[in-house]
Amino acid sequence: MARYVESIGWELRSDYELFVSQSVWQECAAGDPVAAQKRLAVLEEIPVLAVTQDMIRLAGSLIEQAIIPAKAIEDALHIVVSTLHHVDFLLTWNCRHIANPVIQEKIAMYLEQFELFLPIICTPEELLGGNDDD
Repeated sequence: MARYVESIGWELRSDYELFVSQSVWQECAAGDPVAAQKRLAVLEEIPVLAVTQDMIRLAGSLIEQAIIPAKAIEDALHIVVSTLHHVDFLLTWNCRHIANPVIQEKIAMYLEQFELFLPIICTPEELLGGNDDD
């Protein structure tokens, strides 16, 4: 199963096929140069999903439809990249605009008109579950 990730419990990463987008690379490259280099080193072996003009347009339409706020265009792009690459899960710690069930419902309804299906969006903890699952 394909997984698009911003982060995941690294000890379990070999259980999944991981992908990142160019947007994730750019976010990881920002900030303190030493920390950025460490983040990018982790991503080196993870395939990067291409971002197309169609994806940029669709992300823009999520903004135009007021489903996602204009200030969150990168969040819209994360969602669209995972959708159009047909990944199973989009993992994120962003619960404001991405892992937000109210927004997800609106996105899913909007995407249905294009016969597109929203991946399951959750935090890594939600996907992996807790350690007390006896």
